[in-house]
Amino acid sequence: MNLFFEESGDFKAGVVLSQQGEAYQVELPTGKRSKVKSKDVLLQYNTPSPQELLEEAQRIAQEIELDFLWEVAGQEEFGFAELGAEYFGHAPLPVEAAGLLLSLHTAPIYFYKKGRGRYKAAPEASLRAAQAGIEKKKQQGLIQAQYVEQLKAGELPDVMKPLVLQLLFKPDKNSIEYKALDAACIELQTSPQRLMLKVGGIASAKQLHLSKFLLEFFPKGAGFPKITIPSVAELPLAAVQAFSIDDVTTTEIDDALSVQTLADGNIRVGIHIAAPGLGIKRGDALDAIARQRMSTVYMPGDKITMLPDELVEAFTLAEGKNCPALSLYATLNPQDWSVIGTESRAELVPISANLRHNTLDELVTEENLANDAGDYPHKADIAVLWKWIQVLEQGRMAKRESFGLRPEQNNRVDFNFYVEDDVVTIARRKRGAPLDKIVAELMIFANSSWGKLMSDHGVPGIYRAQGGGSGGWAAKMQVRMVTHAAPHQGLGVDQYAWSTSPLRRYTDLVNQWQILACIEGGVAAPLVAPFKPRDADLFAIVSGFDAAYSGYGDFQSTMERYWCLRWLDQEQARQVEAAVLKDEILRLAAIPLIIKLPGMQQLARGTQVKLDILRWDEVDLTVEARLLEVCAAPSADAQQLDEAEDEEIAEELDAAMDMPHETAEVAAPDEPGEAGASAETGPAVDDESIVQEAKPQAD
Repeated sequence: MNLFFEESGDFKAGVVLSQQGEAYQVELPTGKRSKVKSKDVLLQYNTPSPQELLEEAQRIAQEIELDFLWEVAGQEEFGFAELGAEYFGHAPLPVEAAGLLLSLHTAPIYFYKKGRGRYKAAPEASLRAAQAGIEKKKQQGLIQAQYVEQLKAGELPDVMKPLVLQLLFKPDKNSIEYKALDAACIELQTSPQRLMLKVGGIASAKQLHLSKFLLEFFPKGAGFPKITIPSVAELPLAAVQAFSIDDVTTTEIDDALSVQTLADGNIRVGIHIAAPGLGIKRGDALDAIARQRMSTVYMPGDKITMLPDELVEAFTLAEGKNCPALSLYATLNPQDWSVIGTESRAELVPISANLRHNTLDELVTEENLANDAGDYPHKADIAVLWKWIQVLEQGRMAKRESFGLRPEQNNRVDFNFYVEDDVVTIARRKRGAPLDKIVAELMIFANSSWGKLMSDHGVPGIYRAQGGGSGGWAAKMQVRMVTHAAPHQGLGVDQYAWSTSPLRRYTDLVNQWQILACIEGGVAAPLVAPFKPRDADLFAIVSGFDAAYSGYGDFQSTMERYWCLRWLDQEQARQVEAAVLKDEILRLAAIPLIIKLPGMQQLARGTQVKLDILRWDEVDLTVEARLLEVCAAPSADAQQLDEAEDEEIAEELDAAMDMPHETAEVAAPDEPGEAGASAETGPAVDDESIVQEAKPQAD
C-alpha cells in the first residue's frame, strides 16, 4: 500500500512498511524512512508507484485551468475529493486527486485552505484584487528590469533623476527605483554612490558629500526666507577707533579692539562684539532662523551662515561704519598690566579698519614687536595689547598649573584651506602667532568676564566647563556645556561663557541677550532676562546646539579630507613626507591628511618617514600608501602630544569609516590662530589650547 500525505506544508508519497496504531512507517522514493500520522494521510492507493504518482500529479496540476476550477468550486467549503468528482466528472483517480491537491495548494489567491485537504474558493472581489496586484507586480518587474538595463548602460532613468538623494541616503527599499539601483549595483559590483556618479545623478564626489550633509541638516534647502532688518534703539557713540583682526575671507566680523590712554596714564582696552542681540528678540522670526541652524557651517571654500547675509551686513563690524556693539572695557595699570576695573555697555562703535592676517602676519612678529620694527596700521595699539596679553597668558598658565595641568603647547602647525574654481591651496601656519594670541587672549578674557557678570547677577547662561569634579566626564577632562558658571581648567579660567561670536553661534547670541539684561537691569536682571533661572528651554538649546555643532564639525572634517585628496591629485603628489602620530597613524607634512598604515613597524611618535601614495578614493575618502623609508628620529616638538591627544586621535579614527579625517591637531578649529581647516572655521575638538576657545574662525 502507498500513501500520499502532507508533511511540513509539502506533499509527499511513499510505500507503507508497517502500521502501528495511528502511525505508519513509510519509505520515500529517496530511500528515506519517515513516520507518518494517520491524520496527515490524504490518499491511500496501490498503484502507481510513489515516484510515478508525484510526477504525474505535477503534470496534471499544470494542466488544470484555475479560473474554471474556481467557478466549479462554488462558494461553500469543500474537500478535494468532492471537487475532484465535479471537475473530472468521475471519482478522481489517485494521480488526479493528487494533481488537484497540488493545484489547490499552489493557488492561494483562488482557494483559501481551511484544513487538511479542505478549501474554500476566494470571493470574486478578493480574487480580482489579487490578480490585479499580481499583474501590477509583473509590470513593475518589467519596468524594474528596464531601469536596471539603463543603469548598466550608463544612463540614469528619467524617473530616478529627482530621487537621486533619496535613493542614496534615505531610500524606500520597497520602491522599484531602489530595487533597480540595488540590482544594477550587484550586477556591476559597485556601490550606489559610484553608480550615481557614473550615470550623472551626482556631478562629483564633492557634491556627493555636500548633498548628503544638506539632506540631513537642511532638508528644505539652505536658503533663507525674506526678512525685515530689525531696528536698534538709539545708542551712544563710543569715543574710540576700533579695529578688527580676521582672515581675508571673513565676512561675519564679530569682534574688534580699541586702545585708549587715559588722562591719569592708565590704559583702557575695549573689546567690542557685534550686537545682533539688540535687534533680534527671543521668539521672533529671526530668532527662529538662528535657533534652527544653531551655527554657521564651515567648509573649505564655502560656508552656510547662521543668519541671512543682509542681517549679517547690518551688524558685522565693517570698516568705516558706526556699528551696534556690546563693549567690554578693561582699565589697566601699565606698570604691571593689572586690571583696575571693567565696564560693559551697549553702544555704537566706530570701526576704523578691518585688518587681515594675510597682510599682517609677516609684519607682526614677536621680533618686530620687541624691536618696535615694521610699519602697519594700529601698530601702537597692537604693541600695547601684546604687552597685556602676555600677562593674561601667564595668569592663565598659573591657573592651569594650579589645576594640575601642564602649560599649553603652541608649537603645532595649523593649516588654512583656500578654494577657488575647484583649485585648493593649503597653507601652513604656526599656531600662536602674535595676532592670534592677541585676539584669542582678549576673547577668553571677555568670555570669562561676561560669564562672571551673568553669574554675579544670578542670570543663567551657557558656559563651557572642563574638569572641576571627582568623577564622570569631569575626571576625564572632557568639555561640556552647562547653564551655570563652572571652571574651565584647560583654559585656566574660573568660568567661560561663549559670548564673542553672536553672528555665527546661537549660544553666543543667547548669552548676549543675558549680558544685555545684566547691563540694563542691574539687580533686577534675573526678572528681565529672556531666560530665567532653571529655564527648561535653555537646556533644550544646549542639547540642540551640541547635536548640530557636532554634525557640522564632522561635515567640515569630511570636506577637509576631501580637499586634501584633491590636493594630492592637483599636485601630483606621489612620494610625500609624513610624521608618526601614534602606532600606525601618520600625518602628512605638507597637508593635514591623516592616514593609517596597517602593519607598519613600530616607530616613535614624531618619527619622520617618506611614503609612497598608491591610490586614494574621493568617495570613501580612503588612502592607500606604503612606507618607503624612515627619514629622521622624532624632534623635540613632536614629543609634545599628550595622552588627551592620543584619545582624540583614537576617537577620530573610530568616527570615520575605519579611516580618520583629522586629529585634534588639525581638527575643526574654534579660535583665532587655529587655522586647521578653511579660512573661516567652526567647531572645536580640543579645548586645551587658547586657540581653540575664543571664536570659531581661523583668523
